[in-house]
Amino acid sequence: MIHSTKQRLIDAGLRMLLEQGYNSLGIQALLTATETPKGSFYHHFKDKEDFALQVIDAYIAEVHAALDACLRDPERPPLARVRHFFEQTQQKYQEDGYLGCLMGGLGQELSGVSEVFRRKIEWCFSSIAERLATCLDEARRRGEIPTGCDVRQMADLLVDCWEGAALRSRLRRNPASLNAMLDFCIRSVAAG
Repeated sequence: MIHSTKQRLIDAGLRMLLEQGYNSLGIQALLTATETPKGSFYHHFKDKEDFALQVIDAYIAEVHAALDACLRDPERPPLARVRHFFEQTQQKYQEDGYLGCLMGGLGQELSGVSEVFRRKIEWCFSSIAERLATCLDEARRRGEIPTGCDVRQMADLLVDCWEGAALRSRLRRNPASLNAMLDFCIRSVAAG
């Protein structure tokens, strides 16, 4: 179990990273916001990079849990499960004020300057696509999508399109781009 101080820092850091990005996040601002002494921060994290990487780990663990809950739902057909996951994600974005995806934001900010972050964020996106591909494979076996479809390619494309739509929803502060992307992609996947 994560120590409560560490969890408080990760929770606040997630919000601050979404709002400000990595380069604008000040450790002192984080410590002030969480009423945490500097020594406690360095007890749990080596430095700012280690902190941000652990925030990403916590974020992707939540994404994986949501994915697994949606994609393993026996009450829905596979394509409906995929759609449900993205609808739940869109709802979370709305609740957060359309700040978008942590990995998308950090990926745009850091992938060109930090190989560590580039690899971590690419792994996160790939792990999402891998789970989606498993569900899409089930949809293919059930005849929901054409048998000749490359489900991994479809899953990668879904993630890529979602990330672009998430950026547009952040810019516009509304879900229109997310909804349009989801409608188009699910129809396209089903049509093959």
